[in-house]
Amino acid sequence: MPKWFPLRRAGALALVLACLLAGRAEAVEVSASAAVLMDMDSGRVLYERNAGARMLIASTTKILTALVAIRDGNLSDTVKVSREAAYTEGSSMYLKEGEELTLETLLYGLLLCSGNDAAVAVAEHVGGSVKGFMERMNETALELGMEDSSFANPNGLDDEEHYSTAHDMALLARAAMENETLVRIASTRTVTIGGRTMTNHNKLLSYVDGCLGLKTGYTKAAGRTLVSCAERGGQRLIAVTLQDGNDWADHQSLYDYGFSAYPAKRMAQLGHELAREDGIPLIAADSFAWPLTQGEALETELALDRPLTAPLRMGTRVGEAVFSLNGKEVGRVALLCGETLVPKVESAMSTLRSYR
Repeated sequence: MPKWFPLRRAGALALVLACLLAGRAEAVEVSASAAVLMDMDSGRVLYERNAGARMLIASTTKILTALVAIRDGNLSDTVKVSREAAYTEGSSMYLKEGEELTLETLLYGLLLCSGNDAAVAVAEHVGGSVKGFMERMNETALELGMEDSSFANPNGLDDEEHYSTAHDMALLARAAMENETLVRIASTRTVTIGGRTMTNHNKLLSYVDGCLGLKTGYTKAAGRTLVSCAERGGQRLIAVTLQDGNDWADHQSLYDYGFSAYPAKRMAQLGHELAREDGIPLIAADSFAWPLTQGEALETELALDRPLTAPLRMGTRVGEAVFSLNGKEVGRVALLCGETLVPKVESAMSTLRSYR
């Protein structure tokens, strides 16, 4: 195992030297056993190490616990804490048997304090039982494309049937970051709710500009695990590190690398002209951007599905813009006609009427 300098010094020095020699950012290295850096909106993987290795993930599990609870539950529900939840081992928000809290309060305890007790209380309430909730967690994981993951509990305690991969956890993070409630809770640094004051364990909220949160994790067997998301200039990146003793620094280095080496190139903007065909403006029906490194360029092909001839109303879908990188399609945006086309006879009659 190589020796790593603390707080990014080795990674930052390597990056600076590479920039001086090559004139651009070169690949970053981390001390994690497995890692992924992914552009959130496009899903493009910008860096990976052992991304498909099945590993213990500790409390980063709670991202999925929270996502399922928010989707299936009601934040204002009152939850009565069971004996099983109150006496769950490991990290805790210090629940007491019989006390009553809202589901929202428990989710803060889950994501900020990493409460294993909160995870069990949430699972029992939302799933009817821990077993029922685990079925929903595994169903949701498959829906998200997490094909190399299995969940045996809602809190991440070590179990041979409980594992995921760096790539699967990045897929989970993408879904989580699309959920406004989850982002609101996970990005909170300190909150007082339900008679408790809780502080977020995620130090990246202070260390990294634009960090939007997510989740830390640790068990002796899993080591340190960390899933995070950060935003700069409208571009969002997701970083995942598993079994990483230098995770705070590694996530900082991953973000410095990703944002500098793979800036998002906007190819289409909703409601704006994307191209012209026979002098007729074609308007993008959606926005589209893709992360590109130096020397890369997207190709744009217009695929029209109808002739641009009258009669044709402004706003009518007329085809798609197809974007490709190195001959492989990476995205499509629908095209709308940017003006109304009328038959020449109708146009002439309209002109004649105007003279009468």
